[in-house]
Amino acid sequence: MSTDILDLPIARLDGTATTLRDLGGKAYLLVNVASRCGLTPQYAGLEQLARDKSDAGLTVVGFPCNQFMGQEPGSAEEIAEFCSTTYGISFPMTEKIEVNGEDRHPIYQQLTQTADADGEAGDIQWNFEKFLVSADGEVLGRFRPRTEPGAAELVSAIDNALA
Repeated sequence: MSTDILDLPIARLDGTATTLRDLGGKAYLLVNVASRCGLTPQYAGLEQLARDKSDAGLTVVGFPCNQFMGQEPGSAEEIAEFCSTTYGISFPMTEKIEVNGEDRHPIYQQLTQTADADGEAGDIQWNFEKFLVSADGEVLGRFRPRTEPGAAELVSAIDNALA
């Protein structure tokens, strides 16, 4: 039996130990992020979602990852500075992790078992792949990298999870 995804240990960007459950929420939007990617402007939409839906119980969590063409090369401090000054990010960010391969973080070992709308599970395709997880740890949806944070299908799934 797998461990509840919400209880798997992870460190915050500042090194503090936590779990997703500790971050609180009625639903979680988990996103592997990068600072030097063509999709990096999605940070603005993620921050908007976090601000618009946090009172309803959404917790957006960013997972910095450098596995896609070295697009997240910075230190924890550099990532935090970039996210704060460029996008005003207020949602929680974790330590830099791997989302694919032998060293894939246990949270992503579970997430990648979930199929997207086309029925495809497996490896993360690129930066900014999104997973919607319920308060009881069920993965409710997988949204590929090009799905913008404000996309109707994503917002609708978030609203349903928060209802």
